[in-house]
Amino acid sequence: MNDDRYHDTDGDIRDTQDEKEEKDRPDSEYEDVCFICRRPESKAGKMFHLPNHICVCEDCMHKTMDAVSQFDYQGLLNQPPEDDGKGNRFPNISFVNLADLQGDGGIPNKQKIRKKKKADDKPEIDIRNILPPHKIKAKLDEYVVGQEHAKKVMSVAVYNHYKRVATGTMDEIEIEKSNMLMIGPTGCGKTYLVKTLARLLDVPLAIADATSLTEAGYIGDDIESVVSKLLAAAENDVERAERGIIFIDEIDKIAKKRNTNARDVSGESVQQGMLKLLEGAEVEVPVGANSKNAMVPLATVNTRNILFICGGAFPDLEEIIKQRLNKRTSIGYTAELKDKYDKEKNILSRVTVEDIKKFGMIPEFIGRLPIIFTLEGLSKEMMVKILEEPKNAILKQYQKLLELDEVKLEFEPGALEAIAEKAMEKDTGARALRAIIEEFMLDIMYEVPKDENIGRVTITREYIEGTGGPIIDIRSNSLEHPDRLNVIESSSAK
Repeated sequence: MNDDRYHDTDGDIRDTQDEKEEKDRPDSEYEDVCFICRRPESKAGKMFHLPNHICVCEDCMHKTMDAVSQFDYQGLLNQPPEDDGKGNRFPNISFVNLADLQGDGGIPNKQKIRKKKKADDKPEIDIRNILPPHKIKAKLDEYVVGQEHAKKVMSVAVYNHYKRVATGTMDEIEIEKSNMLMIGPTGCGKTYLVKTLARLLDVPLAIADATSLTEAGYIGDDIESVVSKLLAAAENDVERAERGIIFIDEIDKIAKKRNTNARDVSGESVQQGMLKLLEGAEVEVPVGANSKNAMVPLATVNTRNILFICGGAFPDLEEIIKQRLNKRTSIGYTAELKDKYDKEKNILSRVTVEDIKKFGMIPEFIGRLPIIFTLEGLSKEMMVKILEEPKNAILKQYQKLLELDEVKLEFEPGALEAIAEKAMEKDTGARALRAIIEEFMLDIMYEVPKDENIGRVTITREYIEGTGGPIIDIRSNSLEHPDRLNVIESSSAK
């Protein structure tokens, strides 16, 4: 066994110059990538380090030298400028000028794979440090209003999943993955729930849109591109990415197309391609790109321990559920009215696997999402709570902005109800709250910095409805004798 290290005068083993340079490199935490074939060091083997931080694997180096030797037998390469006069020599021919190649082989760090951690490194997931379900739900309660059933289901599923990841097996019994399917109307908090959950667990999260996914070979993102996004979120650390969460939104858009003879490249075929990802398989994904055709290294990621959460609004699913519930006859003493379930608000909570199949999802796809739950549509009371209760509530954000100008912002209860009523009319869920607040806060955010005497602004119901203005308290006497002046009028009143 050859050892390139040397002994100093004291008998201690010292590193060679190459090893010292490797340790001193600022990007030593990343794997070297071959400048020619773009394979990482874990696949290509030992690298040759050339000037300007250019790395070439042994295979490419041998091929290059073989190519050079085939043309060099006539002595045509790198000859002095003189010619022999017979025209059979070409002076100063060289294949590559290394000085022209700048940087680390032209490969940025975002297209490099991080080196595997040593065995003695502390694991990221420890079975003793995983939060129990009730604590996970308590954390979610601080940021998400309502959706008690959904938060409870997600807390238990995530807890079981990461116990499975931390232990691997329990008495040689392999535990299945806890992939989830979330069904709920738009604006009810599906994406926000997943983002909050990933932040609390401190794991990488990738959010992909199913509408852009197509079958391999067609224009659009391949199915493996969702894993590539997760790898980028984990800063190209394969081991960390294999413990992350992938949220695929708008999953209802890849349902089977009905009454069509065209090839379904973005529907059923995408569901078929996702089966291996959901169950667990080793896939090669490009590093720093969405396409395998790009000249970037490929990393092998095992999706066995990646938690997949799919979400969608599933429009018209309510009608499918009502058709199933109204199968009984409408004639006779035991007949049921056809509109019996029309006024039921949470009709989605009655969903079954058969309803999702009828919507257009294939049985193999649904079988790999064992945990199916629904989210409630937001009511007026929930809208009011969303405005003021969460840690990062919208009203708290504006209060913080005006607090930087030493102005106190307050909201009357009637104003919050008026905002919620306007949001219910838009029928876009919690997303409508931000748009409404932006509209009536525009004049206030514009006028308040003009006058340094303003100490407090109180938003009233009349201001939201456009029949009055906010209450302005002057700073000098706002505590003892407030001088209330409606100096800012709403744009709707104008």
